[in-house]
Amino acid sequence: MKATRRPIQVAARWVRRQPPKMKAFLAVVSGLVALVFLRMVVRDHDNLFVAAEVVHSIGISVLIYKLMKEKTCAGLSLKSQELTAIFLAVRLYCSFVMEYDIHTLLDSATLLTTLWVIYTIRFNLRSSYMEGKDNFAIYYLVIPCAVLALFIHPRTHHHIVNRICWAFCVYLESISVLPQLRVMQNTKVVEPFTAHYVFALGVARFLGCAHWVLQV
Repeated sequence: MKATRRPIQVAARWVRRQPPKMKAFLAVVSGLVALVFLRMVVRDHDNLFVAAEVVHSIGISVLIYKLMKEKTCAGLSLKSQELTAIFLAVRLYCSFVMEYDIHTLLDSATLLTTLWVIYTIRFNLRSSYMEGKDNFAIYYLVIPCAVLALFIHPRTHHHIVNRICWAFCVYLESISVLPQLRVMQNTKVVEPFTAHYVFALGVARFLGCAHWVLQV
């Protein structure tokens, strides 16, 4: 007798057999459905932003566990961590001058741990860093985000510099994972801890995006 397959396994195998365009379409539809669900369930949309920061912190914790346990940073993108530190530092500045709340505390903790990861990769585990694979030029991301923030930023009562900085960190956060994806593409091998970290980043980015979309 054949073992009965669970519906989730059947659906997962069906999705894997689909062409890339169909997978992209299914991802968009799933995202829209999730947005509608969050709109109906979550009353205070600010909780989504807090949840995004908490999930990001969990992802960083997984990353730290990998570095401390395996003593290697193979498969990790230093440039993604540097971009993360940049947008966190800018967002922390905005949080101090615009609204000092729980976001400030969460961002402070995440920035400190991200700086620790950067230090560990640069100095303690430099020998295992795949510099040749981590070849995404970050100025291709930083400069367009800065230019876009100059023209498209929130219209609030805060000083224009603070509004531009806030827009910049939002834009940079949304694409800071690209160097990590490039490393994964170049190495062709994804370690479990790295996969879990990237998954946590994906969830955090979705929750952050949902927060802004539902706010609008």
